[in-house]
Amino acid sequence: MLPLSVQVPASIVLLAGGAMACFAGYRLFRLVLGVYGFILGALLASSMVGAGATWTIALAALAGGAAGALVLVAGYFVAVALIGAGLGALIVNVAWKPFGGEPHWAAVLVVAAVGAVAAISFQRYVIVLATAFGGAWTMLVGAAALMLGPGARAASASTDIWVVYPGYAGPPSVWVYVAWIAIGLTGTYVQMHTSGRAAARARKKKG
Repeated sequence: MLPLSVQVPASIVLLAGGAMACFAGYRLFRLVLGVYGFILGALLASSMVGAGATWTIALAALAGGAAGALVLVAGYFVAVALIGAGLGALIVNVAWKPFGGEPHWAAVLVVAAVGAVAAISFQRYVIVLATAFGGAWTMLVGAAALMLGPGARAASASTDIWVVYPGYAGPPSVWVYVAWIAIGLTGTYVQMHTSGRAAARARKKKG
């Protein structure tokens, strides 16, 4: 949760950060880690503080954001492994849907471990896919919050607290997910081509 007064600037940060991750996540991976570490740290710290004074929530968000950014940037390889583990766990949960219920924790653990190892071994592809689709979703979340606006949010709540949800908070629509896949695939294409050209230039210089 964040103060309602920062909803618009925070939404713009989500949009800009998501676009950077989606279309340049591999080339700017450390910067992307810093941005997402700040966002996650700020949301976690402000949630732990709870609904108090606005300045208390703001200070907690800033402190938590700084700590989160430092942790992810410093733990580069740990962050890559966590991305792979997260993708593995997501795949298990999605694949289990047709069978109903929740997947067994052992299956999730095994696939997450395999995903972590694969992420370390195939860093480029994992980073590109994760940042492209993660950035695309962040853009949609930021756009939804920006379109909602603090006025509409204030009209539907009695507090000056903005609760940030990682999922889509707008009206249900299949087009949201279609847009997510389309933007994610576009980001993947852009990143694969730009990172490939950068790698080719680097090999020429060494040669």
